[in-house]
Amino acid sequence: MAEVRAGVDDVDAQLVELLARRFGYMDAAARIKQDRETVRDEVRKAQVISNARKAALDLRIPQDVIADMWETLVEGSIAYEYGRWDALRV
Repeated sequence: MAEVRAGVDDVDAQLVELLARRFGYMDAAARIKQDRETVRDEVRKAQVISNARKAALDLRIPQDVIADMWETLVEGSIAYEYGRWDALRV
């Protein structure tokens, strides 16, 4: 069991590193977007969640769980990007 837990901890650390990289792209988007209204893009949000759902299907992991996680991830990313957008323009 210790090896399994160590493996999970290692994967979790890698996920956090990847999320930091993803949030770096949110920083870039906040710099690039000229209008605050363009931060939220429901079409893009749906596409990102659909892509995650398809990847989950391909990998035979629970699609609904992944879609729920991506919903939270995308909403958190949007909130973060709003904060960055505002901070860059104050």
